[in-house]
Amino acid sequence: MRNEQEVNRVVERYSDTVRRLCMIYLKNDADTEDIFQTVFLKYVLSSVVFENDEHEKAWIIRVTINACKDLLKSFFHSRTVSLEEIPEQPAELTPDHREVLEAVLSLPQKYRDVVYLHYYEDYSAPEISRILGRNVNTVYTLLTRSRQLLREKLTGDEHE
Repeated sequence: MRNEQEVNRVVERYSDTVRRLCMIYLKNDADTEDIFQTVFLKYVLSSVVFENDEHEKAWIIRVTINACKDLLKSFFHSRTVSLEEIPEQPAELTPDHREVLEAVLSLPQKYRDVVYLHYYEDYSAPEISRILGRNVNTVYTLLTRSRQLLREKLTGDEHE
């Protein structure tokens, strides 16, 4: 771990560079601040011995760029929308939609996850298997069973 003087020197020297790089990649202040903190935390925890100031600067730039790219391809980032894109008043659910939503929410967690990812986020079974770390055949089985459970809840019919 690095000492406080060394960290303060590096933050003073490279803070503008890190912020500018982040803004180029991320185009918003909140993500820029997150990555700014991440970069300098990595510096504090790093045990890399730098040959000179140029080596140190190159390391800071590379860490910044990699952190920005990691954030941009993260699941969380790809599934969020800005507050400006959210409508003022959410659309009212019809009674049928409300009934389906309540039925989905009443499913056990393992079924809820696959139903949500498949029907609401449009992921395929192989993609869901990677996300959840499950066998693809298990995902197909969970989808089949969840459809059966939903059919029973919504129609009272226990057979197809």
